[in-house]
Amino acid sequence: MRRSADTVFPLLTACVLIAGCAPAGGARQKQADAVVISAIRKAAKPLTGGARDYDPLMTVIGDARFVLLGEATHGTHEFYRERARITERLIKEKGFTAVAVEGDWPDAARVHRFVRAQGQDKSAEQALSGFMSQFPQWMWGNAYVRDLVVWLRKHNQARGATQVGVYGLDLYSLGESAEEAVQTLERVDPTAARRARERYRGFARFRDKPETYGSAAALNPAASLQRAAREQFQELQQMSAARGPKMDAAQREALFSALQNARVVMNGEEYYRTMYTGGTSSWNLRDRHMADSLEALAAHLAAQGKPPKVVVWAHNTHAGDARVTEMGEAGEWNVGQLMRQRQSGHSVLVGFTTYTGTVTAATSWGAPGQKMMVRPALPDSYSGLFHAAGIGNALLVLRGSGQLALSLAEPRLERAIGVIYAPQTERASHYFMARMSKQFDAVIHIDRSRAIEPLKR
Repeated sequence: MRRSADTVFPLLTACVLIAGCAPAGGARQKQADAVVISAIRKAAKPLTGGARDYDPLMTVIGDARFVLLGEATHGTHEFYRERARITERLIKEKGFTAVAVEGDWPDAARVHRFVRAQGQDKSAEQALSGFMSQFPQWMWGNAYVRDLVVWLRKHNQARGATQVGVYGLDLYSLGESAEEAVQTLERVDPTAARRARERYRGFARFRDKPETYGSAAALNPAASLQRAAREQFQELQQMSAARGPKMDAAQREALFSALQNARVVMNGEEYYRTMYTGGTSSWNLRDRHMADSLEALAAHLAAQGKPPKVVVWAHNTHAGDARVTEMGEAGEWNVGQLMRQRQSGHSVLVGFTTYTGTVTAATSWGAPGQKMMVRPALPDSYSGLFHAAGIGNALLVLRGSGQLALSLAEPRLERAIGVIYAPQTERASHYFMARMSKQFDAVIHIDRSRAIEPLKR
């Protein structure tokens, strides 16, 4: 039970993006909405399930190296389905070589080994069992993720195919990553492994409940393992720089995995400690870690002689640009913002919305996932607007779209459902203000969606 974010999104409810941005009333607002609805109808590209559905998106992506595919919930069938369709096209047509997910590195590394026909797992379900053993089990333990994993393995086995990998971007696996880093070093450099084991010794008792490390370090600063975690990461950085160029591909891959696990330990230590000591936003720490991991992965792929092109699966609140949302106004940043800033012109951000239907979510942290009804979106939200336009399931390309981009640049409510859904407090828990055409380069709307089905364990 590691994920302490992505549950409910209790964001600011006051409109702070611009002065006087409260929705206008009466005839004037209806007239303004009519203009926006007309622009939406003209620009919407229906999703038919056909092979050419995403041709306009492929044009926008062009030669971009990073494509972030969002989701408005962590439990919607169609979001996973459409992301898988787009991902397969990116790999086949654009030469993408990595799928990075809002999940932990050790669990994703197990899937990575499976799609490369390595490791001990005999099926995709077995390879995904690390994700499925913890809350929220349905987030990566579902049929569409399984089918994508099977597809990736077949793709990698095709003659002449560029090998595609699966990687985790999150930082919750504090204890597991410490263990993985030591175990990898034992194969690469036993002496270095002994140093790592000694530095990481203090994390062992917090393996299953890393949040208790944060409280312990907050109550007793002498218990902090910050220095040890940072020293180990720096040693692995130096080792990678000195030895990496001389190693074969398998050794470089192992050393990169150890380095990334050490990055998780270093940043995870700070994340859990900050949750209790205050100061720097733990959200910012987490999203900075994910952005740093993306750039490190791209550099690793380039050093391996592969195109450093990565498709990312993460929630809209991570994949969009935070600067044009309430969270940005409150001082928080996210992966989408950081990648736009760091990789100017080389990142494409894609959001997802839904009007109503069902979702797999929990009523509280750690509770079983269940199928829940999604309330119809508020009329003055983006989802409500798309529904009023009658576009059904459709792609809206926002970048360079002229009138549509202007129409969707005004602040409106956007809905975000994480692993917890609280319909009884939906407005406060799940809506925030955003400027969608500046937040995303494209948006995929599913008017009536249904809950993702978890794999049976």
